[in-house]
Parts: sequence; C-alpha cells; structure tokens
Amino acid sequence: MNGQTTEKTQPGLIHIYYGGGKGKTTAAIGLACRAAGRGRKVVFCQFMKGSETGEIIALTKLGVVIIRSADDHGFRWDMDAGRQSAFGELQRHLLSDAARTVTNPEDGRRPDLIVLDESLDALGSGLISEEDLRALLNVRPAEMELVFTGRKAPEWLEEMAGYITEMKKKKHPWDSGICARDGVEY
Repeated sequence: MNGQTTEKTQPGLIHIYYGGGKGKTTAAIGLACRAAGRGRKVVFCQFMKGSETGEIIALTKLGVVIIRSADDHGFRWDMDAGRQSAFGELQRHLLSDAARTVTNPEDGRRPDLIVLDESLDALGSGLISEEDLRALLNVRPAEMELVFTGRKAPEWLEEMAGYITEMKKKKHPWDSGICARDGVEY
C-alpha cells in the first residue's frame, strides 16, 4: 500500500496552527466540522476567550462538545492581579476538563479530535503549565488527533507535531482602525 496506513490503523497526529495572522481558530474549526461531519466525536476547548462567538453556535449545532468559559473576562492586559489569578485558575480548569474527556468521558466515548484553541497563548502566558499539557498528551489514545492554536508554539511541541501551519499577517483591517466584526472575527 505504498507505505500508507489504512483507515483503521491511522495514528492520531498533532496539528499546530500558529502565528500572528488571522485564521488559526478558523482552520481548527474547519477540521472540527470535517471530523464531526464524518461522525467523529469532537471536543472544542477554547482558552482565553469567553464572549459569544459564531463558531460556538455552529459547532454546538454539529454536536461538538464545547469546553470554555461562559463569561467574557475581557483582555488579560486590562486585568488587575486578582482578576488575572482567577483567570489563570479558569484556564487550568478548562485544560483539566479537556483531559477528563479523554480519561473519563461522560458518555463513555473518548473524543476522536480535541481542539485546544488558544492553548499556546495560555501556555506562553503561564496560565497553564507545560506539565499539565504534557499530561494530556500522555493519556491520549494513539489514534486521537489534537489541535493547538495560538501565536507561538514551544519547540518540544513542534517536534511532536505532524502538521505545523504558520498564519502570517500581511494586512488586517484592525491596522486601519476597523474593529472585529460579528460573523467574521467572532
């Protein structure tokens, strides 16, 4: 078979969508939709975000399990020390919930795909630990796909990845003073 694996023996790979350009979450959502459309169990864990977004509405309609904050916490750089501490605790709790879907899924069925949206930023900001992220990687079944998004990926994770895509901004409406738009950026 030309060195290719069959459907039943395909390993789960790690995907990294990173960089300063728009499209990281959008790419992850596209993969989540594709997997859900093929009957796969998908978990979409979103870090650093809490406001209502169009993708969450659509993914829910597809049966994707959503793990995220129900509250909009604003931007981290606007938070005082107390709010940042609580926000960090929330990010660690989200990662723990994602790991629990692997080790003890509520419906008895482990996910086929887990998207850890903005996890690279939560990791880079020290809100979640490398140790906890590695623990999730260690308990995942070999056939499970994992997607990481954010601005910068650590070298150790890049070494494990099967896919790495850099989103590089060349032009963005924000630079011209156009704010994020409903249905496009959120």
